[in-house]
Amino acid sequence: MNRLLRFATARQVFDAFPTAASEIEAKPVDAEPLAFLESLLRGPTPEDGISFLAYLLPRREAVWWACQCIRGIEQPLGEADNKLIAIAEAWVREPEETNRQAALRAGERVPLGNSAAWAVLAAAWSGGSMVEGPERLVPPPNYLTAQAVRAAVLTALARVPMHARAKQLASSVDSAMKLLRSGGSQA
Repeated sequence: MNRLLRFATARQVFDAFPTAASEIEAKPVDAEPLAFLESLLRGPTPEDGISFLAYLLPRREAVWWACQCIRGIEQPLGEADNKLIAIAEAWVREPEETNRQAALRAGERVPLGNSAAWAVLAAAWSGGSMVEGPERLVPPPNYLTAQAVRAAVLTALARVPMHARAKQLASSVDSAMKLLRSGGSQA
């Protein structure tokens, strides 16, 4: 069994992350998650597929996917964005607290207007505390990484000219499907 498919049905994803219901127009059903994803992609708002994948993927793989989408969509990346993505990717490669805290520090210093900022915050909000320092522990809600991943990918897609957006969306979904098929070995 694929360790990345933690849910047997789409409804289980919505049950685990109630915030998904406000971000995905389609109602949860008992369909297998990838079948539900396919229906989203064929529906009136295929961007819902991006949102669903952000919740479906485990945190580490979701952050990796967001970084790969941004690198594929936003060419060339500016130096500041490249650094933010590299910090998020460092956490993906070694999901240790020091790397997560580095992502938190970087994310606190950037405006939320771009996809790279959301990607680094997705890594930062993957666990631990949302504030620096051992004196105050503020654990992030379990849905926050998914919301940041969703924001990262959708923000990158929003910068794509309308005539090319469907192709980029399909490419982003395809990269998530490759990750799912590989069982996470790419992350």
